[in-house]
Amino acid sequence: MSPLNVLDYAGIALFAATGALAASRKELDLVGFLFFAAVTGLGGGTLRDIILGRTPVFWVLDPTYILICVITGTFVFFTAHRVEWRYRLLIWLDAVGLAAYSVLGAAKGLAATGSPTIAIVTGALTAAFGGILRDLLAHEPSVLLRSEIYITAALFGAIAFTGAHALEMPTYVSSGLGMTVAFALRGGAIHYGWTLSRYRPRPGRPQDEAIKGRKGQE
Repeated sequence: MSPLNVLDYAGIALFAATGALAASRKELDLVGFLFFAAVTGLGGGTLRDIILGRTPVFWVLDPTYILICVITGTFVFFTAHRVEWRYRLLIWLDAVGLAAYSVLGAAKGLAATGSPTIAIVTGALTAAFGGILRDLLAHEPSVLLRSEIYITAALFGAIAFTGAHALEMPTYVSSGLGMTVAFALRGGAIHYGWTLSRYRPRPGRPQDEAIKGRKGQE
């Protein structure tokens, strides 16, 4: 099994676990756990395959991915009550899954198109979309609206992998580099609260002044 195959299955399991943990926070039944696990685990890869025109999508061609989500969701259903810090576990598992899928998504995009630009985009989308769906379904604050670094970590992980691949580094080296960059950025955001500069609105010109300025230009 290649390093990318290992990342693929591991990423599915990690994201499925975060979906199931979100279900545990909402105190859902087993079916709810399985649904959250599947949507979170398969969502990013499904979007990637649709964008790349790879249909049927990956989990239709290989039902092993669905089984991984079912097993993971069931395991979390019977064990989540033993973990008192479930939210902390959720965000750290999500960080590892984000790192894995930023590399895997970039690799799939690169293999399908040969374009480094598309690889970077598919890497970021694959890594982030499952978490976005999970938060929407759970009515949690979306990762898109949080102040700390999230999608940026996936983006730079995909860039690191794509750059290393362009330099013809071995797959395990480029994969490890991409994952390290993505996890370091996301982990730093979780632990230290790293953020990017946010847009700060400025007061607009008074209406009378704006009208006078426009008339003067005429």
